[in-house]
Amino acid sequence: MHGEPKALLEVGGRRIIERVLDVVRGAVDDVLLVTNTPDLYAWLGLPMVADRYAEGGSLGGIYTGLSAASGDGVFTVACDMPFLDPAVARLVVVRAPEADVVIPTVGGQYETLHACYARACLLPMERRLAQGQLKITGFFPEVRVLEIPEEAVARLADPARVFMNVNTPDELRRARAHAAEGREG
Repeated sequence: MHGEPKALLEVGGRRIIERVLDVVRGAVDDVLLVTNTPDLYAWLGLPMVADRYAEGGSLGGIYTGLSAASGDGVFTVACDMPFLDPAVARLVVVRAPEADVVIPTVGGQYETLHACYARACLLPMERRLAQGQLKITGFFPEVRVLEIPEEAVARLADPARVFMNVNTPDELRRARAHAAEGREG
């Protein structure tokens, strides 16, 4: 994205991070932002924590948020998903007590950046990070995983929009077109 932080890109007249926060705040009690650039997000007034594993990718970010959170687990989302759906977020969060990882699946793939992770995941995550194994699902065999099937998500919203992320200029154009057409999920 030409060096511009994806979270600060505008879709539908609002920054993506503002859209994400609206949904997350409706699903959880506390919000914590994992970032290595806190100055960019100070205007949000959120508690922030820096990645403990700067080269740890998304797994490092999830680990950092989970280890810094005050509760028994966390609901994690990516900052580049402009069409998160409140009902889908609540669907995942309400099932959190049932497993160590509660995660939607779409097209046979885990939506790892729209999932709940319990504290029981910390040690398996830490072992993977220490070994440089950054695949989020790498620690799943060591914990209890509850998959939320695509059909359950689809009853609430279109999974293709809910889990759409913005990584390229073309994806940004598509997201803006969806927003302009009022097809926001």
